[in-house]
Amino acid sequence: MAEKQLFLEVVTPDRMVLSTEADVVVCPGVEGQFGVLFGHIPFLSALDIGEMYYKAGGKTEYLAVAGGFAEVTGTKVTIVAEAAEVGREIDVERVRRARERAEKRLAAAKTENIDWVRAEASLRRSMVRAKVAARGI
Repeated sequence: MAEKQLFLEVVTPDRMVLSTEADVVVCPGVEGQFGVLFGHIPFLSALDIGEMYYKAGGKTEYLAVAGGFAEVTGTKVTIVAEAAEVGREIDVERVRRARERAEKRLAAAKTENIDWVRAEASLRRSMVRAKVAARGI
């Protein structure tokens, strides 16, 4: 007998990133990482900048997410993210440039009026995207 699967949707303001079935979904909640299986109790969680993944048919797929929310029901996980990318779609060169820009802004924050929180979040996003992209290779 096959196990029951969750329906997983990942959306951003720009597009539907992913719509698939999954055996398990693991997300970076602001209170820590959480995993969801079919039949999970319903809840809503804010998401942090981080790596999420899902498993389906013995295969694991990784995504980079940057904030948003996860809505969990017993049969479905809906991720509404500020930004999200599947690992195999990430442009590694673009990530490298974004990381360099963020590092420069953080270094300049000591002498210039730079928004430290925004620069640090940019650096975190680029680091997560690089990690997820490396998993897709």
